[in-house]
Amino acid sequence: MSPAPPPDWVLARRRLVGDRIRDARLHANLTQERLAERAGMDRQAVNRIEQGHQSPILDNLFRIADALNVPLADLVR
Repeated sequence: MSPAPPPDWVLARRRLVGDRIRDARLHANLTQERLAERAGMDRQAVNRIEQGHQSPILDNLFRIADALNVPLADLVR
């Protein structure tokens, strides 16, 4: 039995976090590829997180925030 899909409000918050990551990445003048390299991830994972298609694990959020040189709280507030 597969788990129930997340409620709409969770999906909306996930998209909001992805938007904040994208905004911070663009502000830092980084491509998804470069952010992925800095964070030790693959570009496809960064893309899925920015698009809200994947819920990032906390470790990856730490990596992304560090690679962007922004506080984690700025990405998930």
